[in-house]
Amino acid sequence: MAIPVKLEVFEGPLDLLLHLIDKNKVDIYDIPIVEITEQYLDYIRQMETEDMNVVSEFLVMAATLIDIKCRMLLPKEINEEGEEEDPRAELVEKLLQYKMCKYMSYELRDRMVDAERNFYKGPTLPEEVAEYRQPVDYEELIGDLTLQKLHEIFKQVMRRQEDKIDPVRSTFGNIEKDEIDMDLKTTYVEAYVRSHKTFSFRRLLENQSSKMEVIVTFLVILEMIKTGRIGIEQEDIFADIIITTKDVESEEPLQLTSVG
Repeated sequence: MAIPVKLEVFEGPLDLLLHLIDKNKVDIYDIPIVEITEQYLDYIRQMETEDMNVVSEFLVMAATLIDIKCRMLLPKEINEEGEEEDPRAELVEKLLQYKMCKYMSYELRDRMVDAERNFYKGPTLPEEVAEYRQPVDYEELIGDLTLQKLHEIFKQVMRRQEDKIDPVRSTFGNIEKDEIDMDLKTTYVEAYVRSHKTFSFRRLLENQSSKMEVIVTFLVILEMIKTGRIGIEQEDIFADIIITTKDVESEEPLQLTSVG
């Protein structure tokens, strides 16, 4: 007649390993892998469960223990730092992390039990006191505030809003396209150059009536410098630019792209 044996229920393979280590009173950093593996396999053989997910977890750990057992029979491997690698190191690390989490769960459980022993007295204020609200004295709240002062405050707020408006951009209307006749402006600049021989570049630009005319005039001057019809001089960085007409025997008309 077989003697029935009641097995303890463990939360997982790591929980079983910790139980075996505590039961055998061995150092977790120096696990006797052969002995622990045999005891672990004995427990696997006696398990009575039909849940394959649970069984598979324990079988994976059993295969890991057998693998570590085989590696310990082989010559020890040397890492990059020249130290011998312990096949049990990764398993020990997992066991330490699991042990820490397990003890933390015990601590939280104890705190929850202690919290259940705390009782708090509910409020026992009379209903009249609980529903009491201090009356508001509107005259005291307003004080010396009058409609005249409210109107002044309103005007100050509106004035601040007006100050936020950009005084330049707010006056912008529709931007009209400024058409410039390139041929006429080129003819004008060429005539100006021939008649003045030497003149101030600043003075020439100041004679223009619009920003677009200044731009076109500047482009014409650049083209004449490029073709060698005029030369420029400047004594220093901030001095005025002086343009001098050069004597060129044959002058071809300048060709500029229309700007508008």
